[in-house]
Amino acid sequence: MRYKLLGRTGLRVSELCLGTMTFGEDWGWGASKEESRAMYDAFLEAGGNFIDTANLYTNGTSEKFLGEFMGADRQRVVLGTKYTNSMPGKDPNLAGNQRKNMMQSVEASLKRLQTDYIDLYWLHIWDFLTPIEEVMRGFDDLVRAGKILYAGISDAPAWVVSRAQTIAELRGWSPFAGLQIEYSLIERTVERDLLPMARELGIAVTPWGPLSSGLLTGKYTAGNTDPKRIQNPTLDARRNAIIAAVQEVAQESGRTAAQVALNWVRQQPGTIVPILGARKLSQLQDNLASLEWRLSPEQMNKLSEASKIELGFPHHFYERDMVKGFVYGGFRDRIDA
Repeated sequence: MRYKLLGRTGLRVSELCLGTMTFGEDWGWGASKEESRAMYDAFLEAGGNFIDTANLYTNGTSEKFLGEFMGADRQRVVLGTKYTNSMPGKDPNLAGNQRKNMMQSVEASLKRLQTDYIDLYWLHIWDFLTPIEEVMRGFDDLVRAGKILYAGISDAPAWVVSRAQTIAELRGWSPFAGLQIEYSLIERTVERDLLPMARELGIAVTPWGPLSSGLLTGKYTAGNTDPKRIQNPTLDARRNAIIAAVQEVAQESGRTAAQVALNWVRQQPGTIVPILGARKLSQLQDNLASLEWRLSPEQMNKLSEASKIELGFPHHFYERDMVKGFVYGGFRDRIDA
């Protein structure tokens, strides 16, 4: 296991993050306590230190399990949890990004996690109601109180994140260290604005869903190993082409499809730390084995070509020769950037 700095901080996090939305069977499909403990132990034994959870995951059971599991490991673990969401109920302030929910949620998470601080506290999803200033001042207050060390944001538009980061910088508040987004060979639309923004602002990216809910693991093509014949009638042509390309690379590499899909995400530019979301120890062990090897440039190109998307305006506009000629006065190829 190697380690990366979390954005523009000195915090060292493992190159893979253990996602624990599967810790607990409250939602009918998660892992038992024993299996969750086995995955936790295996991750730490592999050198992992970065763990992701949320107050909502398995109705709080995920946080409770982690609180029990960490024990003497607490100092070693870089623990991230989230606020925003709650199950539907009678109180409108039990969900949302506002300060009231932030403060109530962090206290409840601290109790479930059996700790007095959280390393990385995430806003789980943007609610389009709360002023950005309220959010950023709230995070800064929590940092100054020592209840959290760093702040992050998940599932938000690029304009929200960039504006929040600018306000924090101008006012001397704690900025976002991490950005959590969905990113995989199937879901690449974040390449339009979110990923370039993160690289420009120095924010680490922790992609969730790098295996697209199992779609990229070969889960839906069991028994069919010929890449040219892998077709699922419930999927569109692009997804079938991506799955076939992943299977082809997996076969030529002697590796699993899941490892191929994970490594494509891992090898993208910038600070990328994929979140692993396994339900079984065997799945986690297979995911961790992706660290043993890398995709070749030719394999990366094959997968990128199969999964490419149209970036749309203004990205394609910038690539026009006439536009580049005007913007740089005909000197683009002679200017060192």
